[in-house]
Amino acid sequence: MSITLGELAKLVEGKVIGDGNLVINAARTLKEAAAGDITFVEDEKHAAHLHQCHASAAVVPASIAANGLPLIQVADPLNAFIVIVRHMLGHREPPAHGIDPLCHVHTSAKIGAGASILPFASVAEDCVIGARCRIYSGVAIGARCRLGDDVTLYPNAVLYAGTIVGNRVTIHANAVLGADGFGYRTQNGRHVKVPQLGHVEIGDDCEIGACTTIDRGTFAATRVGEGTKIDNLVQIGHNCQIGRHNLFVSQMGIAGSSSTGDYVVVAGQAGIVDHVHIGERAIIGAQAGVTKEVPPGLRVLGSPATPEREQKRALMTMERLPEMRKDIQRIKQHLGLSDQ
Repeated sequence: MSITLGELAKLVEGKVIGDGNLVINAARTLKEAAAGDITFVEDEKHAAHLHQCHASAAVVPASIAANGLPLIQVADPLNAFIVIVRHMLGHREPPAHGIDPLCHVHTSAKIGAGASILPFASVAEDCVIGARCRIYSGVAIGARCRLGDDVTLYPNAVLYAGTIVGNRVTIHANAVLGADGFGYRTQNGRHVKVPQLGHVEIGDDCEIGACTTIDRGTFAATRVGEGTKIDNLVQIGHNCQIGRHNLFVSQMGIAGSSSTGDYVVVAGQAGIVDHVHIGERAIIGAQAGVTKEVPPGLRVLGSPATPEREQKRALMTMERLPEMRKDIQRIKQHLGLSDQ
């Protein structure tokens, strides 16, 4: 679609610098933008890239002055550009589908107003589905699950019995919530399963990535706090208590009965052992192996994980090892010492 720069400025409540009648045909990133496109820069440190781009206009922070390129100045360029892209793509939320005749909804389930349950989804007995929920094809919701309002379950997501999901939660394709925790004890030389009798609780405004798994508690609940965002391919073990507004990146795993404070960040492929606590606002680096508790606010790296400063010092020392080895050989030669 085509739209003028002035019309886009009104859409995002921004200020036009330059020709407001300039016609914009598409919205693209700096590297992809061409003549007729609008692009954006999020802050001043990226402003220099505007000189090399081929876009006809840009969305920028109010602190960036005009340099000959028509601009829209806004308080939050990223958010404004998202609004522009959606508008130009004609992005609209799909209308409510209702309960499709090809899905299965148990007669005892309660379905909220405006909910959509698409073909081949399944809702078991005594479930409660909130208003405006969207349940895609292939989703399986076990008995006694409770979903808040505005929940989206993408295709083939599975909620085992008793799972509780808050409001405005998104669960992506093939995620599994409430499978048995990995709990066994040895009896007479055999591994005997410990029954997993708890459930999973997800707080409001969480997002759970594709193929992520969150195991039910042994007797109580495995909990994920409100606002937490979990990437694809993440494993959360049974009995874990995850704080609010955590960020868990792809392929990380946290073993059973561990916990985190609020605003914890765990980077990709990090592993956290069982029965430890990660303090509020701690940051766990990529591929770190956490074997003990991490105090609040600490940044750790490596395996076993140690404070970031110590780990970087050790890495710098390792980089110097070949040079240090040569120095030792020269000293030994000078002293007439044998290498043996």
